[in-house]
Amino acid sequence: MPTIEHTPGPRYRAIAQAIGDAITSGELAPEEKLPPQRRLADALGVTVGTVTRGYAEAEHRGWVSARVGSGTYVKQRGPARVFGGQSGMQTDDDTIDLSLSLPPPHPLREQAMSAALSALSTSAQALRRSVAYSSSQGSDDHRVYLAQWLEQLGMTLNAEEMLITQGGQHGISLALGTLLRPGELMAADALTYPGAISAAQQAHLKMVAIAFDQDGMCMEALKAQCARQPPRLIYLTPDQNNPTGICLSEARREQLVALARRYDMWLLEDGVQYLPAEQRGTPLYQLAPERTLFVFSTAKVLAGGLRMGVLRAPPVLLDRLAAGLRAQSWMVPPLMVDLVCHWVAQPATEELLAWQTQELAARQRLVSDYLAGYTLSRQPNGSNVWLTLPDGVRAQELCERLNQQGVKVTSAEPFCVGSAPAPQAVRICVGAAAHQAALVSALVIIRKSLEQPPLATETV
Repeated sequence: MPTIEHTPGPRYRAIAQAIGDAITSGELAPEEKLPPQRRLADALGVTVGTVTRGYAEAEHRGWVSARVGSGTYVKQRGPARVFGGQSGMQTDDDTIDLSLSLPPPHPLREQAMSAALSALSTSAQALRRSVAYSSSQGSDDHRVYLAQWLEQLGMTLNAEEMLITQGGQHGISLALGTLLRPGELMAADALTYPGAISAAQQAHLKMVAIAFDQDGMCMEALKAQCARQPPRLIYLTPDQNNPTGICLSEARREQLVALARRYDMWLLEDGVQYLPAEQRGTPLYQLAPERTLFVFSTAKVLAGGLRMGVLRAPPVLLDRLAAGLRAQSWMVPPLMVDLVCHWVAQPATEELLAWQTQELAARQRLVSDYLAGYTLSRQPNGSNVWLTLPDGVRAQELCERLNQQGVKVTSAEPFCVGSAPAPQAVRICVGAAAHQAALVSALVIIRKSLEQPPLATETV
């Protein structure tokens, strides 16, 4: 029985850390069964839910495994205390942060990283590459290997049309900086990824918002803008708009391509928000390969900390893009690219992605259960939920109220293009929760907050 009275922070984390400490000291041996949750809850004077979250946190850290109908068992030795801090984006308090679009945590991510690092340490080729300069576009074998992996994910890309980037954000900034000059016009959905807005601001571009509906960007609105002043480039997340989750319809993809050709506009297609192949539409880079740049990153598939992605571009642009990358950082570190290649070569990578797809679907079902009756926009296997608030409920005040109760979500302001007023809605990132129990706790708080008197009448 652990002692947690004097351990700082939330009790469930204290329980998880006590489990790790007991494994490290040898008090708990591999394959030893932990006490039943109710028995431990009674002994510690906490709720069963607190113990459930503690066991789930210990499982997330890779120390124990839960077996259906049997119990929870010690899986491996406890953590080595290198820095003494918490990993990931978790805060030191009991906050459930659903404000960041992250893939759901799983011990396989850390285990895959460990295995890849181990493999790198004995790879003479990888070690030689890690201390040498490389092509700004990325080495040929790296690009071929990554193209083969992307083919398995349902993305058919030509290795010769790819540059390796330091993540999706880098790919967006590189594309904008190469194709547009300061003061030129860039269009996007009226609500779009804040990183694209920031990249446009850094490049000193003008942004124009294009209206959208349930089928994506409205082509009539885009036509009207083109009649006034055609944008030089249009940025889209066509399969899963961030934040709304809306998918651009096939008919509108065809209309968009026709308009892009008519007015000689570039298309920047962001495919970082991952979905299974069967839930994605026809890629713009297939419909209009001569004018489409496609951004992909490992952030939503493997891990955000890898900072590695690819930028697909028409061959005519590759030299210019490579020159831009060379001016920024000369190259992407080959060590990180080798790390990703070793990671995706592991059989567990496919298992991880299959689990992630099922896990996000399960979390979206929890949203359907706990927020039934509210207006929701999302994809069945997406990591985000766009919640349109009832009349009288203001997003900023809701965010403040939720924050006071230990839940973080994001209002519409960061996603707004131009000066149009932000809609009264919030984005909930279901993938960011440490586990389903944490998500349920957050959804219960969100539901109760929505059911309280209109926030517009309160002083917050």
